Parts: sequence; C-alpha cells; structure tokens
Amino acid sequence: MSSVIGNKIKLSVFGESHGEAIGCVIDGLPCGIKLDFDEIKREMARRAPGNDKTATARRESDTPIVLSGVLNDRTTGAPLAMEIKNTNTRSGDYGNLMSVPRPSHSDYPAYIKYHGNNDVRGGGHFSGRLTAPIVFAGAVAKQILKEKGIVIGAHISRIGSACDDHFNKNTICEAELDAVTHKQFAVINDAVEAEMRACVEAARIKGDSVGGSIECAAVGLPVGLGGNMFDTIESRLSAALFGIPAVKGVQFGAGFGFAEMLGSEANDGYEIRNGRVALLSNNNGGVLGGMSSGAPVVFSVALKPTPSISIPQKSVNLQTMENETLVVKGRHDPCVVPRAVPVIEGITAVTLLDLMM
Repeated sequence: MSSVIGNKIKLSVFGESHGEAIGCVIDGLPCGIKLDFDEIKREMARRAPGNDKTATARRESDTPIVLSGVLNDRTTGAPLAMEIKNTNTRSGDYGNLMSVPRPSHSDYPAYIKYHGNNDVRGGGHFSGRLTAPIVFAGAVAKQILKEKGIVIGAHISRIGSACDDHFNKNTICEAELDAVTHKQFAVINDAVEAEMRACVEAARIKGDSVGGSIECAAVGLPVGLGGNMFDTIESRLSAALFGIPAVKGVQFGAGFGFAEMLGSEANDGYEIRNGRVALLSNNNGGVLGGMSSGAPVVFSVALKPTPSISIPQKSVNLQTMENETLVVKGRHDPCVVPRAVPVIEGITAVTLLDLMM
C-alpha cells in the first residue's frame, strides 16, 4: 500500500481512522520559509469533523503536532513530519464490517487484496479522515505559492439538486478566491446555502447521504507550467485528486461540455491587453497542450454520496458466503462535500508547488 505522491515535493500520508494517530511527511520543501501556524490551524478547522450539522458527529480537534522540519516557525529543509492524534473513536461500531462489506466502499476489494488484514475501523487507511494531513500539507504549500503570487480557492458548486454560481473562468481573481475560502459554508451565492443544507438534512433524516461537486481555481500561474503527453497539469492534478476518497470525476474548463460545442464556440481567442497576451475566454480551464496558458486554471470534481448509510443495504457475508442485509452503525457524514473543499484546495496546492519546483 503506497500513499506517496510527488516528484520534487513528496507527500507521504500515514495512519488509520481509528489508529493512534494520522499524519504526513513532506519531503523537498525549501528551507527558510516562514510558516503562519494560525493560518494552518484555520485551514485545518475548515475540514475538522463535528463542527457543522452537515458533517459527522465525531468531534476531533485535528490539532497538528509538528515533529520535525521546522525551527522557530521556519522550514529547516529537512523533511517536515506532522501527526494528529485520534481522540474520539468508537471502533465497536464497525465490528460487523469485518465480514459484511459496505456497498460502494473499499471493504470488499481491500479484504481480498490484503487477505482480511485491512483495518475496517472507520475505514482504516481508506477513510476520509486521512484527508486531514492533506489539508495540513496544502496549507504549507499555499503559503509558499502565495509568495510566488499564486492563490488557490474552491467552492461548493452543487449538493444534490442545489447549485451555486460558477466562477468566471477568465476573470476570477485572488480577492474572490480569498473571500469564498474564508466563509464557513463555501459558496459564492450565499442565497443557495439554505437549499444545500436542506438537501443534506433531508438525506440525514432518512439515514441516507447525498453527493455533489466542487469547483476549484488557481490564479497567478506562469505561462508554460506543466508539459505535454504524460506530464500535463491535467494528468498530474487528476492523479492527485483521485487519491481523495469519494472523488469520482474531474473536468477542466468546459470539460464534457466540449462534446456539444463547435470549434468556433470552444476556442479561446487571444488579444493584447496592457502590453501582454491575454485570452478572450477560458473554456480550456487555463491549460493548453498540458501547459498553463496564463488564464486561471479552473476545474471541477464530482464526489459520490457517502457509502456508509443507516438504510439497510444488500451485501454478502464473506465468511459464510451467503447473502446478508447490512445495517451500518457509527457516525458518518451525510454529505462529504462541504468538508472536502479545503482538501481539494490542499492537494491542488501540493501538486502545483511540485510542478513549480
């Protein structure tokens, strides 16, 4: 089982949902970077469980403990190691999952691959809890990128049938990204928050869950970042994004909408603006030939509903090899989308910083 990503900047994530701790090691960071730990804690709080009715009732402070790589709040150049203690586990809730796998979860393939040795408590290493270290790493990467003039932000674009406004792909700016990422509920149009919350609550009351999507943007990237063929911005970001539990779709710019367009509609024209080459539109999401075009990099991800629901589901008993009805116990998110926003931003920051190196 490998949980390492990156070339110049390597991120390794470790731990299990109900183990002693979770954490990460970031290798390759430049030395002398002043880190704002208040900002890191703010980012961690955006993802932390138990802070909102749309999230699991499990409460964890998600306080990061830096073990190495930082002295007097500055990076030393050594690997930056961090851990987060798990303090609120109820492992007994997962006893029946040792034999009866949850539909749409990792339980069954992991049982076969690891010969029944996988930790199913809270999902083990397959749990969304492992995204907390990604947010930490992303918060560090964001601060380094901001010094280079690069800013990343995301918002909830859909939960169920409720939809937010979209970023203007060509004019989105740092101030707009900062504004939405500082909201408790990350939407552009505040009027849609109540409708989204109602979708989540309706699913929660029924013991069900609901999916959604997130739109993310990065501004300030230099032209030509990335490469063609197999080292494109799209391929590098997609590989990282699909490492996040529940992500099942990624599209850049107009994405699948290109299938309905003519070339004359899809093409992004050029103009000289303030003495520089600029794009008239940004249907391609800021990436051409796998390289940054100078326009904002804009993409969307789709997240599936949480598999752990309390409604009875059809499954099988892997010990008796008979059909069995499964009722999942424990505390689970009725919707992972709101808490996934800083995770998407975080893994995007880590990937872009790696490309910048």
